[in-house]
Parts: sequence; C-alpha cells; structure tokens
Amino acid sequence: MPLPAWAAVPLTMQLEWIPSGFHAGAFLALQKGCFKDAGLDVMIADGTGSSTAVQLVANGKFDIGHASLSTMAFARRKGLPVISIAGIFRKCDIGLMVAKASLFRAPKDLVGATIVTSPGSFEIPFVDVFLANGGLMRSQVHILSVDGSAKTSTFIQGHVDGVFASAPLQMPLVEAARPARTLLFSDAGLKLPSVGLFTTPAALKAKGDAIRKFASIVAGAWVYIEHGHVDEATRAILALRPNSRINPKTLSEQIRESFDYLRSPETAKLPVGFQSDAEWALAIKAMETSGSLQKGPTRRIIIPTPISIGRSSKKPAAVLEARCVHGAER
Repeated sequence: MPLPAWAAVPLTMQLEWIPSGFHAGAFLALQKGCFKDAGLDVMIADGTGSSTAVQLVANGKFDIGHASLSTMAFARRKGLPVISIAGIFRKCDIGLMVAKASLFRAPKDLVGATIVTSPGSFEIPFVDVFLANGGLMRSQVHILSVDGSAKTSTFIQGHVDGVFASAPLQMPLVEAARPARTLLFSDAGLKLPSVGLFTTPAALKAKGDAIRKFASIVAGAWVYIEHGHVDEATRAILALRPNSRINPKTLSEQIRESFDYLRSPETAKLPVGFQSDAEWALAIKAMETSGSLQKGPTRRIIIPTPISIGRSSKKPAAVLEARCVHGAER
C-alpha cells in the first residue's frame, strides 16, 4: 500500500563501522532535523566493516550504505547490485602512518623499515604498488601482520616504523602517544575512492527521490561543518550515540582531518559528493593494475545524475532542501 502524500519516507543507512569523524555529515543532519524537514524518516545503523555494509545493502536489508567505495566496486565487479550515489570523501584516506619524528617522507625512504598490516585489510593488494612508487620491492621492507584490532596499539608502542591506516581517523587517536603523519596512497599514484554513499537499482526505483534528497543533505551538511561547525557536529554524534567511548576532542580532530579528503585534485571545483566517470576510470585502472580487481567489462558505477547537489559548492541544494543547515552558503 502506498504511503499517504504527507507521510515521511523511511530510509535506512548502514555504516561501515562505529561512528567516527567520517560520519559527521549524516549525524549532524539527523540531529538537526534536516532529514525530517525534507520528508525523510532516517535510521542509521552502526557497522562491522565495509564488506559487510555492502552485502547488507546489496541484499536489500538497508536502503543506503556508507562505506569504502573501492569495496563497493569490488563487489559490483563480482555481480552484486550496488551503485555509488555520492563520493563524500573523494581523496583516498589510506596510507602508511609513520612517526612525525621519523625520516620517512616517501615510499623510497622505507628501505629496512618494519611496517604493519593485517589479514584481509583493504591495503593488502596495494602494498606492492605503493612500494614500487619509491622504487622498492616487498623484500626491501619487513612486513608484520597483526590482527586488525591491534594495528594502532602496535604503532603506539613504538615497536614498528609504520602502519597502514586511515589518516584522518587514526592520526588523532595516536596524537598524544606518538604523533604521526601519513604517506598517502594518493601521493603514490593510487587514485582510489574513499568513503561515500551507495545503494541498489531496486532502492533507487522504489525511493529514488528520497535517496537523492538524503545524499544532497549529507553533502550540504559537510559544507556547513567546514564553515566553523565542527563542535556542533561532534555534539550531534555524541548525542545520538551517548554510549560511544570516543573522546570528544579526538572526534573533533577526526572531523577536522576529514576536510582534506572531501575533494581530490580532480574534483576540487565540483560540489561535495559529486563524482566523475573520468575519476572512476582512474580508480578502476589502479585496482586492476594491483590485481585487486579482475579485469573485465565495467558496468557504470555511478548513476547518471549522481545527486541533486547543484553546480555550486557555495550553494548546495541540500541547504535549500533541508532548510535547516543555515550558514553553509558563505
């Protein structure tokens, strides 16, 4: 039975992990009532990994996913019915986190270094390509494999030189114990997408207008946060997840660190969230070169009109649709 014209459209979103700075846009919009004002009844579920999030969305358990778009691309090549609707973070956030006090400035400096990874981690297929950018082979470094939950603590203890991690999320976590910087994949020629929003063709058919509104509002919320509203976004996450154990200061720093990943050099002049076929082509090529993605015909990964965010990053349509994210038009 169709919903009455006045009823809010229910939308469910699956996160890739527990709430962090990467989720500030969605949580701020939810806390401020932006979705409600746009006629959306939104529920956000915490996750246990990007692969799980992709599977749940593909199986119709959730309308939208918020996770690694590279992981989504792997799943799509395998036949799962998932499609990207917004590249919220278009600059790859993954890289090798090293101590600020170290002499490691680029992959070429890593000869003899001990670096940490973990089984099944996103970076595994790209390690050789990353090292090759500095003229190195895997045999010239020491690779230590630890459980994913122990990667950060292993780095903090100082027993290793570097650890593959998400720069904006992990650097604030280690700042007090072992200040770090990150040798990014993107600086080593790996043009990979970071985290964004995705859905399925079936969900688009059933709730296309609502999903486009949702993506537009999240994009607009990030522009709003950039303009001096980090503390407000931090409070929104903590209010909606009162049992979260994350330190408010760390959470705020994660949000600030995330700003640098909202735009890649190729999308610097495009609105937040907007994607391009050309950039996706570079990403697919990098994945195929690394062997992480089997070569084959690539079905269109993004929908023709990704999201209704307009053409100006100064006036995102989300601000107009939600009518509550005031100040983002500065």
